[in-house]
Amino acid sequence: MEYQTAQNYAAEALPTILIVEDFDDTRLMMKLWLAKNGYRVVEAETGEQAIDVAQRELPDLILMDVRMPGMNGLDATQRIREYQALRRIPIVAVSAYGADEYRSLGIDAGCNEYVSTAFDPNALAELLKSLIASRESSGINVLPSDLEH
Repeated sequence: MEYQTAQNYAAEALPTILIVEDFDDTRLMMKLWLAKNGYRVVEAETGEQAIDVAQRELPDLILMDVRMPGMNGLDATQRIREYQALRRIPIVAVSAYGADEYRSLGIDAGCNEYVSTAFDPNALAELLKSLIASRESSGINVLPSDLEH
């Protein structure tokens, strides 16, 4: 029987957020801010990694950078939405582009919300809490068979 430390158990009890961001500094800043606000954080640097980490971790929410080398965030979002177990995970597109056109592209790709990187931290904190709470209140349970397309 494997025993967990109180710290490991506490970390697993926290809501998990997957940060998908190709810039190390930005990802670190977001990770520190999210951890300070009571979240367990997992990371991916590319769209391809985002799909793998999302399948493995089944996060409570994904913060998805829109513009990345290789597979961009919108394509990764569409791929994530192909998996039954991942369809209801809230995805928030994050981009430096604040135009309505980009927001529309994000929503069309399957994102729940679109946030410009010049965001108000308090507003983002409330958005994250709201999206996670709405997912939890829907009573979604994931079965291993749900991980298939």
